[in-house]
Amino acid sequence: MAPQPTRGTFKFDKYYLVMEALRESGAAITEHAPAPMPRQWLEAVHDPDYVDEVFRAAVPREKERRIGFPVTERIRDRVRHTNGGTWLAARLAMEHGYAANSAAGSHHALADTGAGYCVFNDLAVASHRLIAEGDVKHILIVDLDVHQGDGTASLTAGREDIFTLSLHAEKNFPVRKARSSRDIALPDALDDDGYMEALGRHLPSIIDEFAPDLVLYQAGVDPHANDKLGRLALSDAGIAARDRYVVSEARKRGLPVASALGGGYGDDQREVAERHARSMLEMAQENSRFAAPAEVFRSP
Repeated sequence: MAPQPTRGTFKFDKYYLVMEALRESGAAITEHAPAPMPRQWLEAVHDPDYVDEVFRAAVPREKERRIGFPVTERIRDRVRHTNGGTWLAARLAMEHGYAANSAAGSHHALADTGAGYCVFNDLAVASHRLIAEGDVKHILIVDLDVHQGDGTASLTAGREDIFTLSLHAEKNFPVRKARSSRDIALPDALDDDGYMEALGRHLPSIIDEFAPDLVLYQAGVDPHANDKLGRLALSDAGIAARDRYVVSEARKRGLPVASALGGGYGDDQREVAERHARSMLEMAQENSRFAAPAEVFRSP
């Protein structure tokens, strides 16, 4: 955890509340502490000058405004670990079928700046590194946050080995959307049935046609009807059905799934944290229906 910055509106306390909710759930979970993301891995995706600004905790004020909070030394250290967590979750998913990063999902970060409460883009960085190391050949990034994954789309544009699918509220942030491999813009107040119809119309065929080796899942809970920054109307049951569906569609094809926390906003941080925790537990329970991946990937 990093202390709350003196400037900005982002509430960091939901992250430790998520861990509290998971530990209090009684579920059989195993916790892993990630190593910080190496600088060279970040520089392979982000502009080295921007990476240097973050590492020196000297991010220009105009970039900090885009991010939404100042990048202090403690924030720098935190985002290096949360980025490392997505890579670690992917490696663990290859062994167990499913693993979750209880933070990150920083899908708005661009090459030379952060944005929208995101400093480095863990989804893009982890994807690049996993492919570069030969762990996998093709990765599908399923982004079901209520906001479009513009940074992830931009940082992976033109790559034939990474496919980005984004289902998002059409009228929500960012105003100027990037181009994912496939974008599904959803109308305001879309309910559970409408959302699942859209997801079911696209996800299975993408998996079959693209044939990924791994699914990275941006599992934001901000499509929930009570989310402060969302414009959709999913219920608790709808979020659970969504998460189970993503895991089921991947796992029945033998594909591992690693999820990142993504967005979730509200005045009651404990309520938001419990929503995130339920999301991860639903996915883990769905994964338990399937055997571990047939191929045993080499350990980190």
